Amino acid sequence: MSLLAAAGLWGPPGLLLTFALHPALCLRPAPTSGPPHRDYCVLGAGPAGLQMAYFLQRAGRDYAVFERAPRPGSFFTRYPRHRKLISINKRHTGKANAEFNLRHDWNSLLSHDPRLLFRHYSSAYFPDAGDMVRYLDDFADRLGLHVLYNTTIAHVTLNKDRQAWNGHYFILTDQRGHAHRCSVLLVATGLSVPNQVDFPGSEYTEGYESVSVDPKDFEGQNVLILGRGNSAFETAENILGVTNFIHMLSRSRVRLSWATHYVGDLRAINNGLLDTYQLKSLDGLLESDLTDLAIVKDREGKFRVTLKFFLEEGNQSADAITLPQDDNDNFAMRVAYDRVIRCLGWNFDFSIFDKSLRLSSGGEFSKKYPLVKASYESKGSRGLFVLGTASHSVDYRKSAGGFIHGFRYTARAVHRLLEHRHHSVAWPSTEHPISQLTSSIVRRINEASGLYQMFGVLADVVLLKEAGGEVPPCRLGPASAHSHPPHRGRFLDGLDRPGGAYLTSEALPGELFGHRSAKLLCRVLLPVCPNTPEAASLLPAGVPENTGARGN
Repeated sequence: MSLLAAAGLWGPPGLLLTFALHPALCLRPAPTSGPPHRDYCVLGAGPAGLQMAYFLQRAGRDYAVFERAPRPGSFFTRYPRHRKLISINKRHTGKANAEFNLRHDWNSLLSHDPRLLFRHYSSAYFPDAGDMVRYLDDFADRLGLHVLYNTTIAHVTLNKDRQAWNGHYFILTDQRGHAHRCSVLLVATGLSVPNQVDFPGSEYTEGYESVSVDPKDFEGQNVLILGRGNSAFETAENILGVTNFIHMLSRSRVRLSWATHYVGDLRAINNGLLDTYQLKSLDGLLESDLTDLAIVKDREGKFRVTLKFFLEEGNQSADAITLPQDDNDNFAMRVAYDRVIRCLGWNFDFSIFDKSLRLSSGGEFSKKYPLVKASYESKGSRGLFVLGTASHSVDYRKSAGGFIHGFRYTARAVHRLLEHRHHSVAWPSTEHPISQLTSSIVRRINEASGLYQMFGVLADVVLLKEAGGEVPPCRLGPASAHSHPPHRGRFLDGLDRPGGAYLTSEALPGELFGHRSAKLLCRVLLPVCPNTPEAASLLPAGVPENTGARGN
């Protein structure tokens, strides 16, 4: 007897994400009186919002994108403040394989149009932010995406309705008081609220979002920068040659991306201050929790750093407040500063979302990220999905989901989940004879861009079936929480009848439903040649070795 293997998406157009695929399908409800209705509403016309809009448009779905600015990519019109992106633009790889080349293209969105590759918009390895604005403008215009510009959504709430796909509609109210209704809400607003730490004297700090970018404004000044990420070092790099010295203060040591392998940590292009510090110049890196410190302004208008408990002793006059250097001349920050700059990162804007959506986060990312499942769907509201940078809590410091070269693939996976859930469209798959199983897996390992960037999150899954028969019914779903990293290993589920499924995957921890539950903890694909002792030991009992393959 021969078998066919269903292999998880060997070639374009995509990948299989181990999300829960809900079988319940509903017809689109008949329109009723009230706000204009759309099946899908996308908040934000940044990279993630435009990427989702592209997939919805290609599928012929009813959707609209709401953007508060007059053009897409408004974040990049202002940030990064010093205009140089840290996402690499590798225009040449020596390969003609488009899928492979996307592994090293950190700026392009996914589309069918080869003209819409970022390498056509900049020749710089680290491009200017203005090039990204121009690229996103062209992406939306050339593809004819449905974007409502100059439309600020001021409030989002729920309206329960049994006819709705998810048991409720989302009601979006814009700045003009006009209401918009949709069945599925896709939030792609990014992280836009500057992170601030409340401590005595914090009102004297200047924010990264507003501080001058003209080095002449810092000539001969002593500068203290709060933070130790790329925005802090980017700011320091800009003024390094004109200041008396720069001190950088953070609660922990600097994390270098080349050491941590996390793209969000400090990149080499911004770390000039490390050179001057290590080579015994006047610049310095200091470690302390901001909540233990205070900043006081002296009679000359300069800023001095002290310990918060000195202020709590009841002294009201700045000149009367004890400074650590009064008793210890070795205090690292004993010299007064002319400027104190806050570069502490960004948080998600929860302010427009009604409490009924239960989008507020909890735990480690209580202010930074909304609370979402591994499928990027809100834990509090079915049908509300978070895309792009704001969804990075799923793989924070583990993968690239907070950056374009990662979330372009997770947006595609969310779209496929929605296609299956609401339109009965099967997840894309390809079919292969078992003799091609090994070569197909090896090709995916060597070429696939989504698995390459979103390791531990996206998966290729191989399913085997009997010749002429169907794959045993089952569905893949995420674990209850992404609370632990994936582990290397093989997954084998012996289903409860001959001809069961053999999965090998690079996956988020998850479960196989419909038969005996089993954890998916694999990170690497493990190709096994048929008709070998190893293959025989892996096959479920009663399954012969002369197999054929089907792929996804």
